[in-house]
Amino acid sequence: MRLTELKGISEKREKDLNKLNIFTAEDLVRYYPRSYLDMTQTVKISQCYHNDVALIACRVSSPPQVVYNGRRSFVKVWCEQEGERFSAIWFNAPYVKNNLHAGEDYLFYGRIQNRWGMGAPSMVNPTFELQEKNYRLKGIVPVYGLKGTLTQKSVRDAVKEALRRVPPRTAVPPELIQKYALSSLAEAYKNIHMPQTLAEKDSAAERIALEEYFILISAFKFIKGGKEDARVHSYACTAKEVAEFAARFPFEFTEGQKKAVDEIYKNLKSPNRMNRLLQGDVGSGKTAVALCGIYMAAKSGHQAAFLAPTEVLAAQNFALVQKFLPEYRAAFLAGSTPAKEKREIKKALAAGELDIICGTHAILQEDVQPKDLAFCVCDEQHRFGVAQRSALGEKSAGADMLVMSATPIPRTLSLIFYGDLDISEIKDKPKARAEIVTGIVPFRKYDDMLAYIGGEAKKGNQSYFVCPKIEGDEEGSLMSVTELFDELKNRLPTVRFALLHGKMKDKEKSEIMQAFKEKRYDCLVSTTVIEVGIDVPDATIMVIYNAERFGLSQLHQLRGRVGRGDKKSYCFLLLGSDSPEARERLSVIKNNTDGFKIAEYDLQMRGGGDFLGTRQSGKMLSEIRNLRYPPEVIFQAKKLADEAVSCVDTMLLRSLALKKYESLQDVILN
Repeated sequence: MRLTELKGISEKREKDLNKLNIFTAEDLVRYYPRSYLDMTQTVKISQCYHNDVALIACRVSSPPQVVYNGRRSFVKVWCEQEGERFSAIWFNAPYVKNNLHAGEDYLFYGRIQNRWGMGAPSMVNPTFELQEKNYRLKGIVPVYGLKGTLTQKSVRDAVKEALRRVPPRTAVPPELIQKYALSSLAEAYKNIHMPQTLAEKDSAAERIALEEYFILISAFKFIKGGKEDARVHSYACTAKEVAEFAARFPFEFTEGQKKAVDEIYKNLKSPNRMNRLLQGDVGSGKTAVALCGIYMAAKSGHQAAFLAPTEVLAAQNFALVQKFLPEYRAAFLAGSTPAKEKREIKKALAAGELDIICGTHAILQEDVQPKDLAFCVCDEQHRFGVAQRSALGEKSAGADMLVMSATPIPRTLSLIFYGDLDISEIKDKPKARAEIVTGIVPFRKYDDMLAYIGGEAKKGNQSYFVCPKIEGDEEGSLMSVTELFDELKNRLPTVRFALLHGKMKDKEKSEIMQAFKEKRYDCLVSTTVIEVGIDVPDATIMVIYNAERFGLSQLHQLRGRVGRGDKKSYCFLLLGSDSPEARERLSVIKNNTDGFKIAEYDLQMRGGGDFLGTRQSGKMLSEIRNLRYPPEVIFQAKKLADEAVSCVDTMLLRSLALKKYESLQDVILN
C-alpha cells in the first residue's frame, strides 16, 4: 500500500519518509523505534551520569537567551532542581526562546552532559512540558529516527494509521503457533510501537525477532534443500605441493590453520562445489589460509579472485599475493584504477592471461568476465556476503567460494546466519603474537597517556587514535575525528599526525595508510575504517575514544590493529560515560583476549538484535536493527524452522522465505 493512501500523509511527507527507506505502509509498520522514553519517573540531576537520558522536574530560573559561541548559535536557560543548578541548551531550535518562561515549573526530558563531573551539568535539546498542564508524553513513548521535516508526532501518527490499515500476517504455520503457544504477531507490532510497559515492549520485540529469524532460517533450508552443487572445476594440486607452499611463510602454521587448509583441500577434491566460511580471531592467520586456497587453484591452471571490502585492504592482499605467489600473473582492480589500466586488466582476465585478480567491488562489475574463474575469496568485513558470493558466482559456473569472517561469532549463530555454508574455525593464535595490554583510562590520566604516546613516537613506535564519528553531534557528547586531529596536533606538536575517515576517496585512504605503514607518520587519527585487516607491525598503541559506544567484538577488532609485530602493545579505552554499566562492559575487553569468548559476552550483554544487526548480516535483518531480545529467540526460530519445512502446507512460508533470500542481493560493499 502506498504511503499517500494513509490518512495524514501528503506527498511531501512521503518524500521525507522515503529518505528513511520507508516506501510502503508495510515498511512503516516495520520501522521500529530506535529507543523509548520512560516518562513514568523523574530523577535528581545530581544522581545522573554523563550521557544519561533522564526526566527532570525543575524550575526555569533565567529568561531564555540566544548565545553565539563563535561557530553557531543556540538557546540557553538556567534551571534549578532542589537547590541544584544546571543549564539547558537547544541547537537549531530558535522557537524555544518564545516557549519557555522564567519562574515556571517544567518537565525536561533529554541527555545529561557532565563529561568529567566538573562544573554544573547541562541538558542538550531536551523535550519539555509545563508541569501544571497535562503534558502529552505519558507512559512509555517511542522515539524514531527522523529526516527532513519529520517530527516524532508525525511518525507516531503515521505508524498508528499503518497498523490500522495493514495487519501483519505470520509465516509460522498455525499448528506450530498452537503447539508453542506463540502470541499474535499483530499484537506484537502494536506493542512494539505503543507499549504500555517496558516488559510489553520486550515481549513484542522477541515475537517480531522470532518471525524474522524464522523466515530467514527457513529460506536457507529451502535454498540449500539438502543438496550440494556438483563440482565443475577439477584441482590437480597435491597435498605435498600445498604443504610446500605453506612453508613459504615466515612462520609455522598453527593447528587451526593446518586444519582449515586441509578442509579446503578436501572440499576441492570432493564431488561437490565448495561454499565455506572461514572465521578466526584477530591475527589468527585467515589470509594465509586463503592464499593456500588461491595457490591450489593457480597451481591447477585455474583463475582465482580475492575480493576485499575496502581498497586499503584489497591493496594489502594484492601485496601478499605478489610476495607469496610471484610465479603467477596477478593484477589489482579497484575504483581508483586508471581507466586505461582497467580495460587492459579486464581484457587480460577474459583472455586467460591473468591467474589472480585482487580488488574491491570493482571486480563485481558486469564487464569483468574471467576466462576460467574457479576459486573466489570474499573477505566480507562483518557483512553477510550473500550478494557478493552471488555476484562472484556469476563470473563462472560452479566457482568454489571461501568467505572470511572478520570477527568471530558464536558457533551456533554461525550455523544459523551462514546457513548455506560449511564452517572452518581457527581458534588458536600464532606463537609469535605480541602481548597487548588493555587499560581503561580515566580523565585524570589523559595528559599522562598523551605524554607517554609522544615519548613512544620518538622511539619509532606508532599509534592509532580512533573516534566513533566523522562529525561530532549537536549534543556535544561526541568529538569529531577532525576536531580530535586538530586537538592532538596542538597537544603534541612534534608528533606527525595523519587523518583518515570513510568520507575520503579510496585513493586518498590508500595513500595515507601506505605512508603510515612506511612510518612517514607517527600517529593515525581515524574512524573505524581501520577496524579490519590493516597490518602495520610498528603500531603498538591503540587509543579508543568513547569506548562505551562500541560493541565488545568491535573493540576487540580495533585492539587487533596493534600487536602485529614482536613488540609489546597497548590498547587504551577512554570513557565518555563513567557509569557502572560502561565499566562492567569494558572490563570484559580488559580481562579477555579470546575473540570467541568476547563474542559470547557481547551476545549476552547486548542481545541478538544489536550483536547481529546490520554489521553481521548486511541488510537482511535491517528491519530488527533497533530491537532488543535475548539470543534464545534465534535458537527457538531455528527449532520452529526445522519443524516447519517438514509441514505439508508451506506455500506461504516458501514464498516469504525466498523473497527474504532474494532481498539479500541488494547488499553492496562500501
